[in-house]
Amino acid sequence: MKTGIFTGSFDPFTAGHDSIVRRALPLFDRIVVGVGVNERKSYMQPADRRVEAIARLYACEPKVEVRAYSDLTVDFARRENAQYIIKGIRSVKDFEYEREQADINRLLGGIDTLFLFAEPQLASISSSVVRELAHFGKDTSAFLPHAE
Repeated sequence: MKTGIFTGSFDPFTAGHDSIVRRALPLFDRIVVGVGVNERKSYMQPADRRVEAIARLYACEPKVEVRAYSDLTVDFARRENAQYIIKGIRSVKDFEYEREQADINRLLGGIDTLFLFAEPQLASISSSVVRELAHFGKDTSAFLPHAE
């Protein structure tokens, strides 16, 4: 069984994140969305609510599972028997950061990272932008996924 993990804080899970998961579905038998929890960060929503919201989004997709984790991504990947880490790339800045992470994950856990470039219309959407807009009372619905 070919398993990929798609990890991030997903605070919130955006339309761009959803696009990456849906585009990766044909490549894997199973995708585990790993909601990262880092006690050094503060979040808009607690992990259990983020997990619940993402799980609702994929309720009709049996290949997608959602779990929270608070350790290293390579350890999470090992527990999930994942062969790949899935990452979305929006820009050169994202690529440089994610490439370094991919190198470390490969060294530590022998796991490869699959990069999928963001669809052009979604490349400017980030969780931090959505949080900022929400903070100022703006409608963020265009940047968030909707259950099909």
